[in-house]
Amino acid sequence: MTKLLDRAIEVARELPAEMQDELARLMMTFFNGEQDFYVMSPEEEASFKKSLEQAARGEFASDERVEAIWSRFSR
Repeated sequence: MTKLLDRAIEVARELPAEMQDELARLMMTFFNGEQDFYVMSPEEEASFKKSLEQAARGEFASDERVEAIWSRFSR
């Protein structure tokens, strides 16, 4: 086992059981060669496409807007 993988497993051991199980499911999906970890709904795909188009045009949130969002959810 590489040092990096060993460290990742050490960190994973500290996670709550449900997060450990989710990580294990993701790893097994990856190891089994399955490509689709998550399939987006049509609404999510449309939102993602819109976000990519905004980024391509350089339309990003201001620093003030980002800070307002972070402060709202970091309580």
